[in-house]
Amino acid sequence: MKNRFLWSWCRSSAIGLAALPLLVACGSGPGGGDGVDFILHGGVVWTGNPSGETAEAVAIQGNQIVAVGTDREIRALAGRATAEIPLEGRFAAPGFIDNHTHFNQAGALLLGVNLLDVADADGLRQQISEAVGRLPTGAWITGGNWGAYEDWAQGSAGPLSGEGVPDAAPFSPDRALIDALTPANPVVVNRWDRSAYLGNARALEAAGATCAWPGVECVDGIPTGRLNPEAGRRVLAAQPPRSMEQRLAEARMALADLRQYGVTTIHDITPPEMFPVYQTLLDAGELTTRVYARPTLDRFPHQAALGLPRNFGGGFLMLGGFKGFVDGIMGASSAMFYEPFEHNGGFGIWRDMMEPPGNMERLLLAADSAGYWPQVHAIGDFAIDTLLALFDRVEAVNGPNDQRRFRIIHAQHLRGPETARRMAQAGVIAEVQPFHAIDDMRWMEERIGPERIRWTYAFRTLDDAGVLLSFGSDWPGTQASWYTANPLMGVYAAVTRQTLDGEPADGWIPEERISVESALRAYTVNNAYAEGNEQRKGRLAPGFLADLVILDQNPLAVPPSMLQSVRVDLTMVDGRIVFERSP
Repeated sequence: MKNRFLWSWCRSSAIGLAALPLLVACGSGPGGGDGVDFILHGGVVWTGNPSGETAEAVAIQGNQIVAVGTDREIRALAGRATAEIPLEGRFAAPGFIDNHTHFNQAGALLLGVNLLDVADADGLRQQISEAVGRLPTGAWITGGNWGAYEDWAQGSAGPLSGEGVPDAAPFSPDRALIDALTPANPVVVNRWDRSAYLGNARALEAAGATCAWPGVECVDGIPTGRLNPEAGRRVLAAQPPRSMEQRLAEARMALADLRQYGVTTIHDITPPEMFPVYQTLLDAGELTTRVYARPTLDRFPHQAALGLPRNFGGGFLMLGGFKGFVDGIMGASSAMFYEPFEHNGGFGIWRDMMEPPGNMERLLLAADSAGYWPQVHAIGDFAIDTLLALFDRVEAVNGPNDQRRFRIIHAQHLRGPETARRMAQAGVIAEVQPFHAIDDMRWMEERIGPERIRWTYAFRTLDDAGVLLSFGSDWPGTQASWYTANPLMGVYAAVTRQTLDGEPADGWIPEERISVESALRAYTVNNAYAEGNEQRKGRLAPGFLADLVILDQNPLAVPPSMLQSVRVDLTMVDGRIVFERSP
């Protein structure tokens, strides 16, 4: 039927969000009766099925897909109450599943202050002023991580584009820049490497900080606001816990960001205080992204003590795996390598879970015995090999298990192709974040040299070896980098290995580029498998959850350089339209 009506006039599931724009056509179709709830027709439907076939249309009833096929087949299921969504040649796909988010940190950055790309007074004042306008009166403004792109500009290809590290002294702000902007909000922000902190008058007063404190810089007996790390942490200790009101506001901003990018499930690194936030949103009908929650590995005994199995919970909030840590990160030059970093001579660090010796092995053995799936951060080549040896030890002690789905989180720097073959043989999943590659290239060669970067972000090597590729964002990033939640930017990064400006021309380490279809699978089908829900999500097929996206262009057909311009027009979660881009 061709008539168009306002969304509120059409039969659908209630969403409890702001009114949506003009969306669908409603009315009786060739099938008569009420018909199915939704049909999407007239486009390219990428199903995610193993054979890679596409369809033309999809039918949805309740929260499930009931049919996928030709326009004629699916339109025959329409009835008086069916809402029709004409695709008009657009591309429909399973909803994107992000394998790695820090949802609470993303919300705090979106509502609070993000200073990663700030390295001057004007930028600092602007970002602080905007944060004051968003946050409740009296809320603390913390973090920020200024100067992360001070040495290498955001989006730069680094030495590949002729850009070098500047000789200028790093940005070192004082409180005179922000005191007038923040009369009611205490501020304690820091440089990205935590080497310097800045506190405003309200924060110093709240903490009782004086010139007598070690690490408080003063001029003529008056604190400038510049603090060393010890003093900065001491002032931060005066911050009260954030209110539930503020946490919910942060979460709503984060959900809005995910909706606009078609993210229908996140594998989230979830601290304990976030569970009440998620539950509150779920009870109110506002949780528009499914959460596969991952507490840290040291917390699994609490879940085991309650007798709760793996993947305990419902369709929107589930206790999934447990995240462990082996080494540091590249942004802080703390990933663990066999050979030293070229710029500082260090080898990296082991994280707390590796101490005392044998502790990580104990955690992995016990979690695996209880039926849980440890998913462990390892970035440097020595860290990855060490973790693979620990996974081998678990299988040797606990025995083979077809249900076991270990993941190496990040898996950034392989020793060589033999590491990929070893991962494939052990059935270990590579949980990688492709946007890292086009952000890190700006300084990677400086840190580990031109030869070792060959096996950096080795997506093609892993894929060719038979390792299951799982893609995500690491949104909102690390202390050294900002990462978008947009999966299509991850697809662009994996397929082109170029900056957003198209550098280098042939891609950075072009041997590691992968196909668009492989990247789509890594954001959908493969991630559903990685979480143990491959029978109900990740594909568009009868009986699967109605989680899907409509893209304005076919990513399989556009030139690779244009992948970054593909946009999400509509996001559906559980049979509810949660986002539609305005015309």
